[in-house]
Amino acid sequence: MSIKHASEYRDPELARHLAEQINQTCTRTIRLMEVCGTHTMAIFRHGIRSLLPQQIELISGPGCPVCVTSQGDIDAFVELARQPGTIVTTFGDLMRVPGSGSSLQREKARGADVRVVYSTMDAVAIARENPGHQVVFLGVGFETTAPTIAAAVLYAWQQKIVNFSVYPAHKIVPPALEALASDPQVKIDGFLLPGHVSVIIGLDGYRRFFQRHRIACAVTGFEPADILEGILALVRQVESGRPALENRYPRAVTPEGNPRARALMEEVFQVADAQWRGLGTMKASGLVLRDKLASHDAMSRFGIEPGQVPEPAGCACGQILAGIKKPPQCALFGKTCTPMTPVGPCMVSSEGTCAAYYRYGNHER
Repeated sequence: MSIKHASEYRDPELARHLAEQINQTCTRTIRLMEVCGTHTMAIFRHGIRSLLPQQIELISGPGCPVCVTSQGDIDAFVELARQPGTIVTTFGDLMRVPGSGSSLQREKARGADVRVVYSTMDAVAIARENPGHQVVFLGVGFETTAPTIAAAVLYAWQQKIVNFSVYPAHKIVPPALEALASDPQVKIDGFLLPGHVSVIIGLDGYRRFFQRHRIACAVTGFEPADILEGILALVRQVESGRPALENRYPRAVTPEGNPRARALMEEVFQVADAQWRGLGTMKASGLVLRDKLASHDAMSRFGIEPGQVPEPAGCACGQILAGIKKPPQCALFGKTCTPMTPVGPCMVSSEGTCAAYYRYGNHER
């Protein structure tokens, strides 16, 4: 079937047709993980689970960048907000994430200058307009946002905007897939790979992972038909015993991805070990600024290093991100932990698994 417009991917008849094919093809229990937090929200919003056979279990993975940011990094963000003469800039999802003793929102209420921006270049503009202040942007995100942050750092360096710096807490997706595929507690049959990240790294970005683990993989978009087509591809792979690395989002994703964006990331960042909430410290899973740009590194400028800080008592966010538990299995879910009184980031972020379960219903599947 030829589809030309995005609205066609929302066609109920097409969705029903794909769901029927899934139901006809699936003959066994299959555990699939959607790695991307946007996929998690879309699956709930469009009622995808209700269209699938009982044998298919969808598990949400570590695809929410705010959620996988370690508790130590969150505490470091709060510490930055407390620095005199400092303006902390951030995307909105981080504001309400609880640290060990405070949050950016609480620090702002106490008088700290914390501002929500819509792009990293907005933060650069704030630095240019406030030469007497240090302006820090909190660099949280995957390969999707890293190129835009890289562009802002490079621009500030070239324009000699010396009061702008970035706290680098970026993560890259393939190492997380490696950790999940190697974890005997998770037992995933297939991965629904993230569309946005794949636009940047391309299908080839997963090639080494796939060749090592030979697990069913499909990149897909975010409309109902996109998601169902991706699930159908994975079910067919699992049922046939022939795992593959498929691109079911060709209107946005190519084999090579975006070479210019990757080159920009390569110029500004280098790969380093990183702490992930739920997955621990993983080798070569994060991005830090290269030495030539150290003057724009907030960690160096302020002498702040994230500590090994435990997650809040009773919070299962880490296990949820690792696919070991689902939100209803957390003792705090919907009780002491709600969107109004979040204990962990999975309840705060717009891409958080707990937020999705809470908003769209306490589904056990």
